[in-house]
Amino acid sequence: MSVKVYVPCDAAALSMGADEVAGAIAKQGGSDVQIIRNGSRGMLWLEPLVEVETPKGRVAYGPVGEDDVASLFAADFLSGEDHPLGHGVTEEIPYFAKQERLTFARVGITDPLSLSDYEAHDGLAGLKKALKMKPSEIVAQVKESGLRGRGGAGFPTGIKWETALAQTEPQKYLCCNADEGDSGTFADRMLMEGDPFCLIEGMIIGARAIGADTGYIYLRSEYPHAIKTMRRAIHIMEDAGWLGDDIQGSGTNFHLSVRVGAGAYICGEESSMLESLEGKRGQVKVKPPIPAIKGLFNKPTIVNNVLSLASVPIILDKGGAFYKDYGQGRSLGTQPFQLAGDIKQGGLVEKAFGVTLRELVEDFGGGTYSGKPVRAVQAGGPLGAYLAPDQFDVEMDYEKLAEAGGMMGHGGLVVFNDTVDMAKMARYAMEFCEIESCGKCTPCRVGSVRGKETIEKIMDGENVKDNLALIDELCDLMTDSSLCAMGGLTAMPVQSAIKLFPEDFTERSK
Repeated sequence: MSVKVYVPCDAAALSMGADEVAGAIAKQGGSDVQIIRNGSRGMLWLEPLVEVETPKGRVAYGPVGEDDVASLFAADFLSGEDHPLGHGVTEEIPYFAKQERLTFARVGITDPLSLSDYEAHDGLAGLKKALKMKPSEIVAQVKESGLRGRGGAGFPTGIKWETALAQTEPQKYLCCNADEGDSGTFADRMLMEGDPFCLIEGMIIGARAIGADTGYIYLRSEYPHAIKTMRRAIHIMEDAGWLGDDIQGSGTNFHLSVRVGAGAYICGEESSMLESLEGKRGQVKVKPPIPAIKGLFNKPTIVNNVLSLASVPIILDKGGAFYKDYGQGRSLGTQPFQLAGDIKQGGLVEKAFGVTLRELVEDFGGGTYSGKPVRAVQAGGPLGAYLAPDQFDVEMDYEKLAEAGGMMGHGGLVVFNDTVDMAKMARYAMEFCEIESCGKCTPCRVGSVRGKETIEKIMDGENVKDNLALIDELCDLMTDSSLCAMGGLTAMPVQSAIKLFPEDFTERSK
């Protein structure tokens, strides 16, 4: 009987030669091995992570290169024997064992495109229950769970769904915002490549809850593997009767397709995304009305992030009370944090809200890859605040981060060592806004350009005191007057950099 060997097909693993490793194992092992291409476990510093199924569980080896395969066979890795690249049973690796995986429960465990594998690991359990429930009962469970938008805004998902359910229009839409544009984030991509059926299941449940019969996954073109995987997964679900008309005799009709965006950061904002879906230029729309009342093609539309929708199946399966038992305060459930930048053990960590930044960076991340001291961590993407080491004991939830002057965003954490020039980072924030602005409102379109110019003057030592006062005033204007978070949040990294690291600005004086 052949031994099951798991080699990830995740984009991160592919970039490190996973296809070549899988080919070498198949060639040397022959009929003795069965290669299964799974998603990534999220320990990206170990990719490609090869796992072998043994009586004691899956045993991990990594990072495995093509040239390492011969030595693995020589060490009898098919029996889980020791090797310099060995890490023991995967579930016992501290990085993985200390997590609370709800949304990512199957990622790295199953074959992403095996529906039978998905069902064998509790897939479709939530949907089967939902198809027997009234829409209002589904919404009630999501409200009880305390699930909030995982795309950054943190708005309660159940309230959003309740608003759409209350609309009487016969045509409604449900859209997944998979335009993961924040620097240092990859959770959406990992889930779509590693457990695509989970996202689809969550969308079907959401569609039944609000009465939508059409859905779209808006996916950025920079994610070719995710696009391919999602499209194949949709076809598999259609062939199995889980998508289309009268799903499993429930009376629910739901048709789902993927739409590819051109990579505009602003299309991560829901109204810009909807404009793009309609074939228009991605520009922010003035609210109200909100999309739940008038969205895609002026019909009631729900827009949720990948992680929000992928959290729904376990909520319907285990119940809202089960899900809200994780987390703290108003931040309930779990958050997939993504560790990037100068970090020794970069990857994905799913933890209940309340874990500290220090635990994530030092315990899970292992400190910097370079060995240099950490100087700052940017939390929440390119529009998020910088946090200094004396703030690392902050508990990672929406409210506690806000109290510390930061934001959760999409859960991305980018680590910078002590060589970083924070004035350059402040300039970059303004430049990023200048490039990615949709151009609709003056504070964002013009403010970002003037902000970049002013910081450049500060960096040149020109009238530093006056220009620092000017940049602070400009940041306040952008925060208060921009139409959306693109301009409204650009001030956050700039002002936090100046507040925490003033020497990088003031010591440039001529």
